[in-house]
Amino acid sequence: MANTLGTTVIRIRVGSTNPVKVNAARQAFTQAFPNHIIHCEEMHAPSGVAEQPMSEAETRLGAQNRARYCFENSKDKVMNFFVAMEGGVDKFEEGAATFAYVAIVNSEGLLMTGRSANLPLPDKVYQRLQSNEELGLVMDDLFNTDNIRQKGGAIGLFTNHAATRESVYTEALVLALAPALHSEHYF
Repeated sequence: MANTLGTTVIRIRVGSTNPVKVNAARQAFTQAFPNHIIHCEEMHAPSGVAEQPMSEAETRLGAQNRARYCFENSKDKVMNFFVAMEGGVDKFEEGAATFAYVAIVNSEGLLMTGRSANLPLPDKVYQRLQSNEELGLVMDDLFNTDNIRQKGGAIGLFTNHAATRESVYTEALVLALAPALHSEHYF
């Protein structure tokens, strides 16, 4: 971690150009490392999965693929962490839900993965997703919004903004960082 005037700088490459994901990464690392300067850089990173992942496994793989892509394609080796988030949908015993997986790769290539809580989805939304529509576009249609996925997302709309896509990503990232914060217990 670079040192600037006595303050440690943590450099993060985020596997997305979506401002919601970049802000979530910045917030999570700021919370987890409050005495550090957090520097985020965005990067387009392919997920290697469908635009709308329809299972937990596919969603997890998408986040991990993006984080690994950032790690493997980092031209400079000054980054401390490579971060990615992937939103997905699956059908559970309780019904359909959306959630996110997050993946963090440290500078040594160690992968840390986490998951958010579920947001229940109405059956009519899930049926449209099964017809190969993307959640953000379905939500824009349902709520007459524009590009909600770069704002509060379905989470914001269905919770009246008590939670947002960004807040859920932030929380999942903070939890996934536990091994980085206490490596003596994890590795």
